[in-house]
Amino acid sequence: MLSKYKRPSSRPHSENTHQRVHPQQRVLGARQEDKTFRRSATMKSEGLETGQKYFGYAAVIVPTLFTSVAVVQAFYQPVSWLAISLCAIFYVLTTLGINVGYHRLFSHAAFKAHPRLEAALIILGSMAAQGHMTHWVCNHRRHHQYTDQADDPHSPHLSSSGDALSGLSGFFRAHIGWLFEGSFPNVLYAKDLLKRPLLMKVNRLYLLWVVLGISIPAALGGLISSTWLGVWQGLLWGGFVRMFLVHHAIWSINSINHLYGARPFETGEKSTNNFWVAVVNLGDGWHNNHHAFPHSALHGLEWWQIDVSGWVIRALESVSLAWDIKRPTSKSMKAREAQV
Repeated sequence: MLSKYKRPSSRPHSENTHQRVHPQQRVLGARQEDKTFRRSATMKSEGLETGQKYFGYAAVIVPTLFTSVAVVQAFYQPVSWLAISLCAIFYVLTTLGINVGYHRLFSHAAFKAHPRLEAALIILGSMAAQGHMTHWVCNHRRHHQYTDQADDPHSPHLSSSGDALSGLSGFFRAHIGWLFEGSFPNVLYAKDLLKRPLLMKVNRLYLLWVVLGISIPAALGGLISSTWLGVWQGLLWGGFVRMFLVHHAIWSINSINHLYGARPFETGEKSTNNFWVAVVNLGDGWHNNHHAFPHSALHGLEWWQIDVSGWVIRALESVSLAWDIKRPTSKSMKAREAQV
C-alpha cells in the first residue's frame, strides 16, 4: 500500500533555482561541478562505442520501417479508432515517462517522488525505447555541462571534433546524427542514481519494458476488438508508430530548440523556447526556460506556456506522490532575463 511509505521529512525547498554561472565561464569551459567530467566526458571503449552505434541505428531504423508499413497499409486497410487511441494513450504515457521521469526527476532532481512512482516512471520511460534511464541521464547531464560546445553530445552548432556546423548538417547531427557517432557518456554522471538499489533493479530490466511497450497495445487491440487485425494494428500503431513519434518529439528538443525560437533568458548558449515543440512533446519545448533554471520542475514559467508534464507533476504533488517541487522565484527570473 502506498500509505505505508513514510515520506522523508525535509524543510520546504527554496524556490530559487538560479544557480548558473556567468556566460563567460561557459565559454571558457564546463561548469565547476566535477573536474573529473571535464577531463573525461565519455568512456573510451571500442566495445561500448560499437554497441552505442548499433543502438542508434536500431532506434532510428526499426520504428521508421514499421511506420512506413503502417502508412502504406493505411491506404488499403482503414486504421481503426482503437489503434489511433492506443497510439495516443501510449504516446502520452511514454512521453511523460521521459519528461517527468528520465528528465525532470532523475536528471535534475527537480522534485522528490514516492519510490513506486519512481519505478513506474522508469518503466514508462523505458517503453519509449530511448535507452536505459541511467544512460539517458548521463547523456543529458553531459549536455548541460557542455551545451553547444564540442563535448555536447548533440549540438547543432559544433561537431564532436569542434568543427562548426550550420544548416541541414547541424540539424541532422542534433536530431539523429549524434546517435550514430557511438559516443558513450561517462557513467559517473549518474553516480547518485547508481547508489539506488530499487532504481537499478528496475533499470536493468530495460529490454523487458521495451518489449512490453510494444506487446501491451497489441494485446489490448486484440482483446478489445476480438480480431487478429486488432492485434496487428495495436502492435503497429500503439507500439512502433507511437515509438517513432515519441522519438522525434524528444529529439526535436536537441535540434529545433537549439536553432529556432525565442530566448527570453540569457544562458550563455543557444537554447530556445518553441511553442509548437512544447505542444507536441508535452512541455519540454520551453528549453530556454529549462537551461536558465535546470532544476525547476516546471518548464512553462508563464501562465500561457503549455507544460503538460509540469501539470502532471503538480497533480502528483496534490496527492502526495511528489513533493519538494523546485520552482524559480520572480527575482531569479528577472535576473536572468536577456538584455534586448
